[in-house]
Amino acid sequence: MKRLLIVAHAPSPNTRRLAEAALRGARHDDIEAVEAVWKPPLEAGPEDVLGCHGILLGTTENLGYMSGALKDFFDRSYYAVIDHQQGLPCALYVRAGQDGTGTRRAVESIATGLRWNWARDPLICRGDWQETFVDQVEELGLYMAAGLDAGIL
Repeated sequence: MKRLLIVAHAPSPNTRRLAEAALRGARHDDIEAVEAVWKPPLEAGPEDVLGCHGILLGTTENLGYMSGALKDFFDRSYYAVIDHQQGLPCALYVRAGQDGTGTRRAVESIATGLRWNWARDPLICRGDWQETFVDQVEELGLYMAAGLDAGIL
């Protein structure tokens, strides 16, 4: 059984809906050999990364950067996993009130340092809230889990 770790910051009802959508997509009935787990960034740590086969990151855009909670997760995990999870398939979604560019760049920079492999371009849910964000994030969760299930990620 492979494990997809979802590390998503969800400080509001809408961002919680996004994290739940990612988990719902990853637990689609057609996925047979992947266990999906969602952990908030302040609860996730290096042991979770070391025990996964793929990671889906979710964050809000805070002052043009990732959430402090996700940054804390990276600060606590970076050196513990850098030599052990190179090539880890990863994906990102950002709930951005503005454009999400700074947030995307910051997470991409850290993932590059960890030598993780992007399974898909980051999803930026920008501007005013749209119900379509939920479907897009659910699809991203399904994509990651299906790729792990099929052995292509």
